[in-house]
Amino acid sequence: MEAEDIILGKAKYEDWKSVYRNVWSRPETAEYMVWKVTVDEDEARERIQRTITWQETHDAWLVYEKDSGQAIGFAGVKETEPHTYHETGIALGPEYVRRGYGKQILHLLMEYCISLGGQEFYYSTRAGNLASRALALSCGFTYQHSEQKKDQCSGKSYELEIYKRNLLT
Repeated sequence: MEAEDIILGKAKYEDWKSVYRNVWSRPETAEYMVWKVTVDEDEARERIQRTITWQETHDAWLVYEKDSGQAIGFAGVKETEPHTYHETGIALGPEYVRRGYGKQILHLLMEYCISLGGQEFYYSTRAGNLASRALALSCGFTYQHSEQKKDQCSGKSYELEIYKRNLLT
């Protein structure tokens, strides 16, 4: 899948170095996600193998910057009910935020879901993630409700905001 500045594509082993450098090793990227920072290159090589295996059976992709060809993030969706899709995480390395890439990613995900017959799309973000909330609102999502969750990595509680957009309009 392709937008103006980015491509969503399946991970390849050789992506380990750029996704490690740009995303997995970055605490500021992991802050609002449900994964831990990857601490060294050996762990990154193992993680890319797991990512490749995961992406073989899931609607999940790495985000590649067109200009550099580097893996700069990841994104995914899943169908939770017939015609209803949820994003399963969108992440970009800190050097790649505030460039319009998030909006391009979200639009590609919604277009993909429409191609599968999707009618509703849900987007969630932690309450403290102001950039993510702004992205949802800028893409026409409306707030639905909040849920209390527990972070699987830290064990800390957080508030998850759920947003919805009708894909048929």
